[in-house]
Amino acid sequence: MMKKFAVLLLTLFLVCCASAAFAKDIKAAFVYVGPVGDGGWTYAHDQGRAAMDQLPYVKETKYIESVPEGAEATRVIMGLANKGYNLIFTTSFGFMDPTLEVANRFKDVAFEHCSGYKTAANMGNYFGKFYQGKYLSGIVAGAMTKSNTIGYVAAYPIPEVIRGINAFTLGVQEVNPAAKVKVVWTSTWFDPGKEKQAAESLLDVGADVLSMHQDTPATLQAAEERGKFAIGNDSDMRQFAPNAFLTAPIWNWSVMYTKIAEDVHNGTWKGEEKWWGIETGIVQLAPLSDAVPQNIKDLVAQKQQELVEHKFKIFSGPIKDQDGKVALEAGKSFTDPELLSMNFFVEGVQGTIPK
Repeated sequence: MMKKFAVLLLTLFLVCCASAAFAKDIKAAFVYVGPVGDGGWTYAHDQGRAAMDQLPYVKETKYIESVPEGAEATRVIMGLANKGYNLIFTTSFGFMDPTLEVANRFKDVAFEHCSGYKTAANMGNYFGKFYQGKYLSGIVAGAMTKSNTIGYVAAYPIPEVIRGINAFTLGVQEVNPAAKVKVVWTSTWFDPGKEKQAAESLLDVGADVLSMHQDTPATLQAAEERGKFAIGNDSDMRQFAPNAFLTAPIWNWSVMYTKIAEDVHNGTWKGEEKWWGIETGIVQLAPLSDAVPQNIKDLVAQKQQELVEHKFKIFSGPIKDQDGKVALEAGKSFTDPELLSMNFFVEGVQGTIPK
């Protein structure tokens, strides 16, 4: 009997210790792939960090910017864990394996990786359904083009970017089935010079509206200089191209970061996958330009509300791929795992996906 009692006490002690591991005041650190001043992806994450920093139990936040993906990221993440940060966020797809490597060494630290798919007991991943904002912005682009050629400056050929291009194209086709979306890849997240050259190449072949999936306003600036329109990315970038800017799908990371910090503080945090939709507020659309007609503004607002209320799914059949083959039959919708692994272009996209 005494042995059973001792085992019970030990079990309760271990459970309490396990739950207490994350129920504490928080010292949080963020690893950024770009500079905070990029005006886009990293800027938006840092706005979320600043909001989380206001929570009474968050005693400190720190960020390290412009960290290369790969071995350098492992060193940076390891250094933060060694310095006693007990909640560490890594905010680029290429940080996934370095984060997992360090998480396996520091079991009492909570790690969160943005946009990946790997988890552990002390490592979660998080993202938002940004493609919903891409779809809405595609409606605007489809309505505003006169040449029916829309340019898309794409970053890397990963599912996140491919999914965004496809959703954007479906938005374009909602109002303008004749329009085509031409894709040029840069293999960059932050390279203003290379991204501007890619944007200019699209303008040279007749694109009169541009979209993008990088962290800088270079594409917007290229459109501004040519007197064309453009859709931003990650944050409201209208200040960089006030005449070209039509709108942008934008991030509100504060809702995610405050929830994660709250869960860590309360001891309810788990290493799990989080993929939040537009209804949570994590994905938003920047205010539309005055150049956008009112009927298009009304349509965007209607579609956005349908997404919020789960009355509409963007990837619902019938959908054809760019070769005209049926990719999704009528009456069916892609599942989240299928969306998260998307590796084909829909009909209406001109370009190839590099291997």
